[in-house]
Amino acid sequence: MTHASKPTRGVVRGPADASHWCSVSSHPPIPTRVVLLCGPSGSGKSLLAARSGLPVLRLDDFYKEGDDPTLPLVAGSSDIDWDHPDSWDADTAVASIVELCRTGRTNVPVYDIALSARTGTESVDVGRTPLFIAEGIFAAEIVTRCQELGVLADALCLSRGPVRTFRRRFLRDLKEGRKSVPFLLRRGWRLMRRERSIIARQTALGAHRCDKDEALGRLADAAAGRCPAGGRLPAGIGERTDGS
Repeated sequence: MTHASKPTRGVVRGPADASHWCSVSSHPPIPTRVVLLCGPSGSGKSLLAARSGLPVLRLDDFYKEGDDPTLPLVAGSSDIDWDHPDSWDADTAVASIVELCRTGRTNVPVYDIALSARTGTESVDVGRTPLFIAEGIFAAEIVTRCQELGVLADALCLSRGPVRTFRRRFLRDLKEGRKSVPFLLRRGWRLMRRERSIIARQTALGAHRCDKDEALGRLADAAAGRCPAGGRLPAGIGERTDGS
C-alpha cells in the first residue's frame, strides 16, 4: 500500500467556519501561524492532528528521494537512516510553511514512502484560518527557523512510551507496506532503544513534551491566541490584534 493509504495527506481540512478563532499575530500581523507537532515515529501525531480539527500539513512529504546521494546510512549498515534529519528537506518544508502562513496557499511534494520517491506535487490551501498544524518526526528541527521568521505559534512533542510506540509503529507500517518486514523490525528495535534520546533532542530544540490531552489543550489555546496553561509561547507569539 502506498503513501495515499495514510488517513491524511497534504492538508486535512478542519471545520469550514473558523471565524470564532482569534488571530494569533505579531507586529506586523501575519494572517496564519503554525503549530509544529513532533514526536517519535508511531507516537500518534497524525491521529492527534486530525482530531484537532485544524488544517494539517504532512511534513513526511518533504523526505528526500531514495536515490539522493546525501541520504545518511545507519551506522554499520547499508540501510538508509530515514530517522536522521539529513533524510529530510528542511529548506523546502520551511518555505512551504512560510508561504502558507503569508498567503494561505502553497505547492508541496506528494511523497510515496513505500517507493521512497516523490510522485508529483499537490496544491495546498488553508484558506483564512489563523492556525494550522505541521506534523512529522522532524518538526522540531525547524522550531528556531519558524520562530525567527515570525510564523510559529507553538511546538509540541507527543510522547506515549517506547513499548507502546514500537507496537503502534510496527503495525501501522506493516499494514501500509511502507518497507520490508526485516527493515521494519530493525528500525523498530533501534527506535525503541533510542526513544528517550529522540524526545530529549526534540525538547532541546524547543518542542514542549506532552501527552495527547495536553497537546489538544495547547492547540486550543494557540487557536484562541492564548499562552498555554503552565507554559509560555515564544517571545512575540500569541499576541492578540484586538489589544486584549
